[in-house]
Amino acid sequence: MAPPFVFPQILRALEEDPEDNHRLFALNPVDVTHLRPSDLEEFVKGVSFDLSDRELFCIEDQDVFDRVYSLVRSFFSLPPICKCNLVESLRSNLSVLLPNVDSISRSVQDQEDEVPIIDRITSHRNALKIYTFFLLTIIMTEESHTSSVDSIKLAARGKKKQTVQSWNWEPQRGRMLTLIANSLEINLSLLFGSSDLDENYLSFIVKNSFSLFENAAILKDAEAKDALCRIIGASATKYRYIVQSCASIMHLIHKYDFAVVHVADAVARAESKYSDGTLAVTIIRDIGRTDPKSYIKDTVGADNVGRFLVELADRLPKLMSTNVGVLVPHFGGESYKIRNALVGVLGKLVAKAFNDAEGDVSSKSLRLRTKQAMMEILLERCRDVSAYTRSRVLQVWAELCEEHSVSIGLWNEVASISAGRLEDKSAIVRKSALNLLITMLQHNPFGPQLRIASFEATLEQYKRKLNELEPSLPTEDTSKEPTSDGDSCSGDGEIDDLHLEATNKMHQDSLPDSCQPDNGEEISEKDVSVPDIGNLEQTKALIASLEAGLRFSKCMSASMPILVQLMASSSASDVENSILLLMRCKQFQIDGAEACLRKILPLAFSQDKSIYEAVENAFISIYIRKNPIDTAKQLLNLAIDSNIGDQAALEFIVNALVSKGEISSSTTSALWDFFCFNINGTTAEQSRGALSILCMAAKSSPRILGSHIQDIIDIGFGRWAKVEPLLARTACTAIQRLSEEDKKKLLLSSGSRLFGILESLITGNWLPENIYYATADKAISAIYMIHPTPETLASTIIKKSLSTVFDVVGQDQAQNDTDDNNVDILTPVQVAKLSRFLFAVSHIAMNQLVYIESCIQKIRRQKTRKDKAAAESQSTDENLGDTQEKSGINAELGLAASDDALLDTLAERAEREIVSGGSNEKNLIGDCATFLSKLCRNFSLLQKHPELQASAMLALCRFMIIDASFCESNLQLLFTVVENAPSEVVRSNCTLSLGDLAVRFPNLLEPWTENMYARLRDPSVSVRKNAVLVLSHLILNDMMKVKGHINEMAICIEDDVERISSLAKLFFHELSKKGSNPIYNLLPDILGQLSSRNLKRESFCNVMQFLIGSIKKDKQMEALVEKLCNRFSGVTDGKQWEYISYSLSLLTFTEKGIKKLIESFKSYEHALAEDLVTENFRSIINKGKKFAKPELKACIEEFEEKVNKFHMEKKEQEETARNAEVHREKAKTMESLAVLSKVKEEPVEEYDEDVSDSEIVNPSMEKSGGNSIATDSEEEPSHSEEEPSDSEEEPDSEQCGTTNPRSLNQKTRGGEEGESESKSTESSSSIRRNLRSGSRS
Repeated sequence: MAPPFVFPQILRALEEDPEDNHRLFALNPVDVTHLRPSDLEEFVKGVSFDLSDRELFCIEDQDVFDRVYSLVRSFFSLPPICKCNLVESLRSNLSVLLPNVDSISRSVQDQEDEVPIIDRITSHRNALKIYTFFLLTIIMTEESHTSSVDSIKLAARGKKKQTVQSWNWEPQRGRMLTLIANSLEINLSLLFGSSDLDENYLSFIVKNSFSLFENAAILKDAEAKDALCRIIGASATKYRYIVQSCASIMHLIHKYDFAVVHVADAVARAESKYSDGTLAVTIIRDIGRTDPKSYIKDTVGADNVGRFLVELADRLPKLMSTNVGVLVPHFGGESYKIRNALVGVLGKLVAKAFNDAEGDVSSKSLRLRTKQAMMEILLERCRDVSAYTRSRVLQVWAELCEEHSVSIGLWNEVASISAGRLEDKSAIVRKSALNLLITMLQHNPFGPQLRIASFEATLEQYKRKLNELEPSLPTEDTSKEPTSDGDSCSGDGEIDDLHLEATNKMHQDSLPDSCQPDNGEEISEKDVSVPDIGNLEQTKALIASLEAGLRFSKCMSASMPILVQLMASSSASDVENSILLLMRCKQFQIDGAEACLRKILPLAFSQDKSIYEAVENAFISIYIRKNPIDTAKQLLNLAIDSNIGDQAALEFIVNALVSKGEISSSTTSALWDFFCFNINGTTAEQSRGALSILCMAAKSSPRILGSHIQDIIDIGFGRWAKVEPLLARTACTAIQRLSEEDKKKLLLSSGSRLFGILESLITGNWLPENIYYATADKAISAIYMIHPTPETLASTIIKKSLSTVFDVVGQDQAQNDTDDNNVDILTPVQVAKLSRFLFAVSHIAMNQLVYIESCIQKIRRQKTRKDKAAAESQSTDENLGDTQEKSGINAELGLAASDDALLDTLAERAEREIVSGGSNEKNLIGDCATFLSKLCRNFSLLQKHPELQASAMLALCRFMIIDASFCESNLQLLFTVVENAPSEVVRSNCTLSLGDLAVRFPNLLEPWTENMYARLRDPSVSVRKNAVLVLSHLILNDMMKVKGHINEMAICIEDDVERISSLAKLFFHELSKKGSNPIYNLLPDILGQLSSRNLKRESFCNVMQFLIGSIKKDKQMEALVEKLCNRFSGVTDGKQWEYISYSLSLLTFTEKGIKKLIESFKSYEHALAEDLVTENFRSIINKGKKFAKPELKACIEEFEEKVNKFHMEKKEQEETARNAEVHREKAKTMESLAVLSKVKEEPVEEYDEDVSDSEIVNPSMEKSGGNSIATDSEEEPSHSEEEPSDSEEEPDSEQCGTTNPRSLNQKTRGGEEGESESKSTESSSSIRRNLRSGSRS
């Protein structure tokens, strides 16, 4: 019998001679690498023949063992055919050996003699070990060689490929591993004597299996992966190899992220195959016992462990639910990845672990309580400190909603929390909250439409029905408690299907869905009777579900304002998901959703392509229908209800959709049918809306309007225009959008009629006041767009308008009356006519200016085309040379330039003649401008007619934009009005005009820059808003230099009106993008200006925080440190010191910045006496310590000590100076008291001269005269209770030669104060002594 085979640590260990000679080893190995190929092939064939021809146990024979060992040792160098033969022989022998184990067990029962059986068992065990060892060794050798070859191939990629004879290794590997897995799954207890296998045998298999698990390529092979999972499961579960397997699994999870899913699969397979979850439970408890702090540094390990737990919970939900308690403490850890994983685990458990309906009542109750506890944890985690965890929780809730695992009792709570998370500071949380609400709407249990009115009406009906049912069951009401919301739910918290079906049917019956026809009468009849769903309990359950649905609908409706705010977010995901949620809300008829969807139109101008695509897709899904008439109706209604901004966005979208073909020709035809009243029930307003959409579409396809020119004139300016006055304005817009060919056709066919209509629109009085100005604007623009000589018609319009204004009094008389401030001639009718006249004449002047510029451009284009055609017509080289010579001569003589100069001169003259006039002839608009200038100066008249002042100032501003001399002469008037006009409409209009004037005549407006900035302080919100817009436009487009008044714009950041504050922030945000960030250069001046302003400290801090936040470059931050430190030296105010130090603390400090701060210590050391200044510097120091290296950290600590030391010294100096000042003040007070006392005592001293003499002569009194006199002087005014004690102590103080402070009846706080009082007393005594001497003499 061969000696037993013992698994070696390494393959080469088999060559070592054992000391006890009691194990099988390689006695005579052969070095096959030195054999010739033919000899090697013969050698392998011999081994294969022996293995296949002889019995299975021949592997124990020393000769066979040595030869097989020799081949395995050099396996990587064998030719492919030899490898295949050897592997096939070993594998086939092992596959035959495994079934013999069962035959051995049968032989044990039949055989009486045990010795042969024991020998057979030993031989089988030996052969099993040897075959397993060699096969696994071959696998590990080949895998290591394959990985090294792959790396060499990657390095040598690009070189010429060499043809290498290879063998198909992957199928061989899978079959070998499957065979080893099969060997572990048979009954090996007889071979090894017990259920515990040989430790070396099992550890060798498990160690190599886990090593193979570290190879991602092997795990991609399904057969190999399946075999490895079986090996791990059998070893750990069947043979109790738990501890080592758990350690290896934890190592795999922590280090190899690709192995996580496969390890979870292996653990789950082990539990399902052997019905034993020991391995899974042990791993879960190991993870639970791990210190949560260890996951903070090992972020990759935390991520992998979290993924493993989620995968395991997905595969083994019941087992995980019974052991999840050991993981819950990790919710208190700092690793958000672990918390994310635990949230995912709880989500999987809630969805899968409690679906089993079996069990008694107590077990069901326990499961329900456990599920409820998990859901409460999930609700609590919605407020986690980490945004990633909050986002993950919301994602889990969305998954639960899709799985229908959220009960109605929790539905509204989840919806409320999700709606609250819409205002989260993190974009990823907001995105998850939006997706959750979308999912909740899609899977809501309340029905296909969620209108509040629908729920309230139906709920009221069922409550009445409940009241009818309750009196009929008085015994039940007294014996049973009222049914709660939970009673309407089944055991797992879900509402019964009967109630849901009844609720959905009720919703469809009570009010129409958006897809149903609006049959109001039928609905009202259906509302009278509600379906009978059963008894009292079922009615109560339905009412509970209706109330829950009503709360959900109200919750969704209340979130509409937040969604509108999110659509203005800087995060594209916020905008896109908000649009998707609003679309879903509209589908379910949530109140307010449709109005909010209108607000997505301005987002069409977004520069973010994804946002525009979201808006376009939403627009198509909402408004573009299959039926062209429905599409046309949707679009025209949208145009009717839109404001000016929305119409601009709508036009942009319509143009894009027309060019893409989304708005088809059939839809265009339907719009024409609405405009022409060809569809029954069409109103004048709908006709106007249809024409508006057609005008928008004509911008990208002008021929759309050409086929209905006559209809536009007949309907747009006909009787329907009096019903809907805005129809005339839309018709004017349509005329402007005509193509050039259509314009020519219009002039030939209906030109005179059209111009007569437009003239009557401008000069007539039939249009309402609020519509006239917009209509006249479009009419005048249309005249200048299509009339061949618009100035002739414009002059006629001005004269006719002028005659209608002054139809009672002549023009000259009116002019004189205006000059004389005679305001009695203006009646309200004349005021309206005058306002219209001023608007018309100013708008004509503006259009004339534009017309002149367009004519000049047209001439230049014609000249360019003519020159180009002339150059191309020269075909011969000689002519071409002559042409080039002529052009060169013209260039030298400047003839080409003179043509352009002539055009410019003509243009300037034409522009000047509009207002000022350039000849002796009368100028129509110029006379009106003179009249207007005088009218605007007549403040007494305009104060009585604010509407007239608005029109007059608007006209004045237009004339100023046209003519420079007129602008210069009226600038002071304009700024006077913009500052002092009582009407905020006038001030707002003038503010906007200032922007146009600054663009047109920047040199004239430059001296008035301060006055323009002053509009930012206007009390009117509209004026301030317009001022921010105007200044932003001018500065950002380099039309105005940023001067020292930019601090006014900075103050607007803290404006009380959110709109103005947002515009100011937007201005500085855009300004920071220009060049090298101008805010960096402006910041010190802004700081100085704001410090001197009476600004709240909180407002100052917010402004500086925002401005400094826009500076990103480290170099600029470092330079700002030096600039701000230098400002300390020129400032003496403590408040400004505080503000400068606060601004310094906001900077992002680098190592250089800290060094500059330390080097500039001399410039701010005097300010360290202020507590707040020192606190700000300490804040800088604390920030510096966080990133500082050891050397810099030492410097920072030294700097901190220096700051603290100077702070204490300055405080002491200030305290000393303050005390000295107090003492000086007290000394002055004592001297004044002494003088007053002398004045009071003088008459008595003059009467009693002897006493005075005796006092002066007495030497003892002279020695301590100061003290006695001071005491005398204080005795008279003093009335305190301490006087007796003072008089008793007086002699002692006199004997000591010092002054007793109490003798002055004054409390002192220190020795210095007493000393100063003594000095003051002595000085007062000497004064009195001098006075007495003078009186005696």
